[in-house]
Amino acid sequence: MRGDDQAARTAPAFPQRRWLLPSAVAAELDPDAGPSGRRPRRTVRDWIVDFCCFLMAVAIGIGVADTLPAQEGLPHALYVADQLLGALSCAAVWLRRRRPVALAVATIPLGFVATTSAGAGVVALFTLTVHRPFRYVAWIGGVQLALIPVLIWARPDPDLEYGPAVVWTVLLTLAIIGWGMFVRSKRQLMLSLRDRARRAETEARLRAEQAQRLAREAIAREMHDVLAHRLTLLSVHAGALEFRPDAPREEIARAAGVIRESAHEALQDLREIIGVLRAGQPDDPGRPQPTLAGLDALVAESREAGMKVTLDQRVTDPAAVPASVGRTAYRIAQECLTNARKHAPGTEAAVTVSGGPGGGLTVTVRNPAPEGDVPPVPGSGQGLIGLTERATLTGGRLEHGPRDDGGFEVRAWLPWPAREADDSSAATVIT
Repeated sequence: MRGDDQAARTAPAFPQRRWLLPSAVAAELDPDAGPSGRRPRRTVRDWIVDFCCFLMAVAIGIGVADTLPAQEGLPHALYVADQLLGALSCAAVWLRRRRPVALAVATIPLGFVATTSAGAGVVALFTLTVHRPFRYVAWIGGVQLALIPVLIWARPDPDLEYGPAVVWTVLLTLAIIGWGMFVRSKRQLMLSLRDRARRAETEARLRAEQAQRLAREAIAREMHDVLAHRLTLLSVHAGALEFRPDAPREEIARAAGVIRESAHEALQDLREIIGVLRAGQPDDPGRPQPTLAGLDALVAESREAGMKVTLDQRVTDPAAVPASVGRTAYRIAQECLTNARKHAPGTEAAVTVSGGPGGGLTVTVRNPAPEGDVPPVPGSGQGLIGLTERATLTGGRLEHGPRDDGGFEVRAWLPWPAREADDSSAATVIT
């Protein structure tokens, strides 16, 4: 929400200054503008620039018109026609944005007929350089440069000799082309930076959405692993009370106590997970995470719920197991015992943990086929999918499937490096 508010505060800055930009640039920078095919409307800046270009073309034409009487042998009709064509070319400057190529091409032969159209030719060449790619400038500008000696010969300058006039006109034409290319490159840079900023904002938003999705998946896995175990205990003891209403008071009291304690622990776990979700932190520093040393307590809790469980602990020092590996092994055993209690009630589950530094940690959970028909238990296998993802995140692997005798087996291998470099870095793995 903070990023959205900041974007909302910065969004109005562009429309407020839109009138300062050229219409083509404003259309490219407008995030709401779509490919409608219509020409962008002129901005206030466009009208000001077009009017200044028109005045410049008129001023150059008037300045050139003062030199016409100095040309000997010029008939009065040609003098009037020159000024008429010059006025029409100045009026055509208002079409420079819509037809820059046509205007630049038309001013080339017009320069031989009407000297007063020189101002319109300058504006047309500059507009072509700004609004069209370099290939147009190369062809049209090259033709103009090639025809400059012929133009000076046909229309000599009364104040300059032929050679200096040609050099001056060539330099002026190159300066116009260079200035137009500079303006175009500046606009292209502005559009490129804007496009890069848009892509950066889009990538940042996608990264934020991906981070949120991963955090939600991590919380969902944690909620499934924790609550499924607690709620299964509640279901087992509630079912015992339902099918044995004539049980002794001591058993009923013990079952009710287990139900109350399991419900209390489930609520506490749910409260802690929701607290992590509200705080926006992947780990809750106030709650100790389970380790491999907690397997004994997990098995004892399952036995108290009436489940038959055997634990074969072949790790000599469970406390030496890296925190992330031990936590993943605990969650795998917890989920497997929960599934065995739901899908194979009355059977004996066997949990085997073995391994050592450098060779990895192996966790195996087996249970035989249940006797008789077991009522279907709703479930979509998300627990096993989550366990596979957990094992993959720690660099290990997990395999599961039915056995030949009809039972089910889950076997996981987790890496256990020979020398743990930094225990604090292992705590950053998603749990």
